[in-house]
Amino acid sequence: MKIAVDAMGGDHAPHAIVEGAVQAAREYGMSLVLVGIEEVVRRELEKYDTRGLDIEVRHASQVVDMHDLPAVALRRKPDSSIRVAVNLIRDGIVDAVVSAGNTGASMAIAKVVCGTLEGVERPAIAAVIPNLNRATILLDVGANVDSKPRHILQFAVMGHVYAKDIINVEKPRIGLLSIGEESSKGNELTKEVFEALRRTELNFIGNVEGRDIFNGKVDVVVCDGFVGNIVLKVTESFAETMGVVLKEEFSKSLRTKVGYLLIKPEILRLKRKMDYAEYGGAPLLGINGVLIKAHGSSKAKAIKNAIRVAGESIHQQIKTHITETIAKYQFNYPEPIRRRIKVKKSFKDPHRPDESDEKREMKDEWHKLVNEKNPEEKEKKENKPS
Repeated sequence: MKIAVDAMGGDHAPHAIVEGAVQAAREYGMSLVLVGIEEVVRRELEKYDTRGLDIEVRHASQVVDMHDLPAVALRRKPDSSIRVAVNLIRDGIVDAVVSAGNTGASMAIAKVVCGTLEGVERPAIAAVIPNLNRATILLDVGANVDSKPRHILQFAVMGHVYAKDIINVEKPRIGLLSIGEESSKGNELTKEVFEALRRTELNFIGNVEGRDIFNGKVDVVVCDGFVGNIVLKVTESFAETMGVVLKEEFSKSLRTKVGYLLIKPEILRLKRKMDYAEYGGAPLLGINGVLIKAHGSSKAKAIKNAIRVAGESIHQQIKTHITETIAKYQFNYPEPIRRRIKVKKSFKDPHRPDESDEKREMKDEWHKLVNEKNPEEKEKKENKPS
């Protein structure tokens, strides 16, 4: 088992990334490849005792910044650290990649270089959120801003597999995030997905609300990436705010300081349970490879645990199980979804007859991203006489 680590990705790269990688190699005995500007990475490695550790360095001359658009990362930075790392998966040199860098770029590069698993159209990022019992898998939390009903059905299958293999839930309860538990609640997207999920063999318990993510009622919650990312960011912010509030309250007087000392072990346990660094990173499920996306502000501890999660995903053969499960469940799409799929397949671009729907859709997304960055070019094309 060999794992590539994007040494240049994240707010605290490369020092926190390299430190976390050294800790993971020492604690878990993993074979690692640090990908980045070689001189910079080796300078960081020299700060640690790496004797007996299986760590190598692979040079990449470019870095994808956090503000870079996915299209820019794909076209203009072919030798970026994340691109070189993902190429190692494609070439069979490593089994997984861990990155704390640009999420959109990571997903786009992984999808283009590795492709998606059979039966999966859109990869999804799955976040592990602690609840009253164990943990809830929330997906998608940002890989896809606009999702179609069939994409969310695929998210449900991938969440089912991840909860079963990694969280060890025998029969994961799957819920659809909406504004109410009744099937009539929600928008057009959630209503269509509800009917489709209800007809599958998955353990679908119906609509769930935001509070159910934390009360242990459900094991997997599915939604589109726009909603999921907002939920994730609010959750992280609330946890941080509560930590600040508790610290202020316990520092007000001698009595509260003594009280804190009495319950300090419980407070530390709660902090560990709510700390994203303990959970490592969020897997990008659905690509033909293993990519763990760590938080952009990850420090050494989070990187170490993200590498651990990558190892677990390889060991549990998540890719194979997702493909098998999607093939097993024959989705009974409601009429509106069937009609949309039929129309999409009926109209082909005569200028690109051999292209798959997936590749054509990816190119359209690229053109959209480029037009957003260069609105003047878009206006020229629209005003060009036919």
